[in-house]
Amino acid sequence: AADYVLMDYGTGAIMAVPGHDQRDFEFAQKFNLPIKQVLKSEIAEDNDLKKAFEGEGTLINSDFLNGLKKTEAVQKALAHLEAKGIGKKLIQYKLRDWLFSRQRYWGEPFPILRFPDGSMKTVPKNELPVLLPEVADYEPSDSGEAPLAKVKDWVDYKGQAKRETDTMPGSAGSSWYFLRYVDPQNDNDAFSFESQKYWMPVDIYIGGAEHTVGHLLYARFWQKVLFDAGLVSHPEPFKKLAHQGLVLGPDGEKMSKSRGNTIPADMAKTEYGADATRMYICFMGPFEKDKAWSLSGIEGVSRFLDRVWRLVCDDTGKVIANDEAYPPELDKALHKTIKKITSDIENLSFNTSISQMMILVNEIYRVNARPRKVLKTLAQLMMPFAPHVAEELWEKLGGQGLVSLAKWPEFDANLCQDDVITMGVQVNGKMRGTIEIPPDASEALAVEKALEITTVQNALGGKNPSKVIYRAGKILNLIAPA
Repeated sequence: AADYVLMDYGTGAIMAVPGHDQRDFEFAQKFNLPIKQVLKSEIAEDNDLKKAFEGEGTLINSDFLNGLKKTEAVQKALAHLEAKGIGKKLIQYKLRDWLFSRQRYWGEPFPILRFPDGSMKTVPKNELPVLLPEVADYEPSDSGEAPLAKVKDWVDYKGQAKRETDTMPGSAGSSWYFLRYVDPQNDNDAFSFESQKYWMPVDIYIGGAEHTVGHLLYARFWQKVLFDAGLVSHPEPFKKLAHQGLVLGPDGEKMSKSRGNTIPADMAKTEYGADATRMYICFMGPFEKDKAWSLSGIEGVSRFLDRVWRLVCDDTGKVIANDEAYPPELDKALHKTIKKITSDIENLSFNTSISQMMILVNEIYRVNARPRKVLKTLAQLMMPFAPHVAEELWEKLGGQGLVSLAKWPEFDANLCQDDVITMGVQVNGKMRGTIEIPPDASEALAVEKALEITTVQNALGGKNPSKVIYRAGKILNLIAPA
């Protein structure tokens, strides 16, 4: 075994047995087998064969592979074997070790019957599903058998066989539960092919990073098996994956009982209400980033909801919103808000959605208006973040039905354009000031405005620029004469 190189077709790794695999190295030492080096390391002590060298190295004692790095040698050896017709490059996928059968009470029982002659059969289909019996004690038995083994009446099957007493792990049901959701009232099958074809695949899967190597991995594995069996129409169960960040304790550390920094959500709900708590969690920061909990932050969101309420009702609860005309700039602010929140929700940018609502509310207060039309639309935009307050406002403003079922508002693209924008002015690539001009202003107007700025004039030495780089609404860079 020490005189040849083994190739692992699953990983593509080249291994000299036992010189470059620690387990085989220890086996060879125990039984005094010769150990031959075929990989040479740049570190001298790696070549003393006191232990297996498993790193990247240069091949030696390997015929036509000599002098190549291990990764290069892998490809050349694979090409050689395929050219000779004596091998084929393959990729082997492996699941992480997973104990499927569990000796515990909870979990789905296996629908298997064991007969005295050692044979096994499945439970008749009309007796499915096999349900767990109600028990007072679900601790393991003294004999070490599963807890169900103690329930003799359940284990005995018509005096002919014994039920399997192991149960499936929670991972079994969680690997396909979404398929049951698409057809939950089906009494004949787990789900119909037509229902899963209509609903699947899931548009977006949201979970922590740990789900990637746990639930997500096995859900994909099961989906592919079901696809190969012709039971589902899609080989992948989820279209998109998004990882949410953790809500950290006030100390910036992961919430943990051992650290004593946990904040029960019910505590915040009791003090500030469910809507303020929900909206604050969305407002804390980017969806994918970890965020530290802050009481001052939730207080700020609570005050924002109060400000919105006061636009609609007075202190007695009387509706004070009206149908009077409002300034055009408020209409533009409204349509910009609709556009941004529509886009932000699609991109899971919830914090910036709420920031935009706050900008709109500030604008409403600035123009000293309480327009019913604008406030009804604001209630719709608030609904995903503060559903209870949004429903109350919607009803008070005369909305029909539930705001959660109302058609999402649309924006007018023309009203989303700014009449004037603030553009930076650069001289030789360095920022020297800003100008306010229409977004489609001509180059001549932009340069004229820029030359009115003292810092720009100084940077140019009081001369006209030798070159102008201008992109309307984006960049103005003046090149000073040499």
